Amino acid sequence: MPGRRYSYEVNRVSTAPPSVLFRLESDGTLWSTWARPLVWQSRWSALGDDGRVGAVREVGLWPVLAHERTLEYVPDRRHVYTFDGFSPVHDYRAEVVFTPNAHGGTDLRWSGSFAERIPGTGPAARAALRGVIGFLATHLVKAGNRAG
Repeated sequence: MPGRRYSYEVNRVSTAPPSVLFRLESDGTLWSTWARPLVWQSRWSALGDDGRVGAVREVGLWPVLAHERTLEYVPDRRHVYTFDGFSPVHDYRAEVVFTPNAHGGTDLRWSGSFAERIPGTGPAARAALRGVIGFLATHLVKAGNRAG
């Protein structure tokens, strides 16, 4: 039975337009170009229907590879995904929202929620996920600023 629910949110601002950041984040093949040193390998392990819905990206460094299945895909605006296969948390759902701002750039909001798999592990899992997502969001914005 799943434990307590937890959530996190990371916000960043980029000078790049939403389309640039969205392409970098939602394309499973591109992560290894911008997310190092956390992600050295990135590819699609399954392609989805209806655009990208159902697609599974594989990111990380073997033997530690995360599999993330796309749940919702709104080009240049929103990408929602979950862990596919085993994960240290239960019922994980992450959402990345790309909002155009008044300066021609993007306000990025990357948030997630989950239930702890083992009672008492939620706070540590939240801290770890927030740290990883914070790192990824910062690197995504830097890559977007260079490309945009």
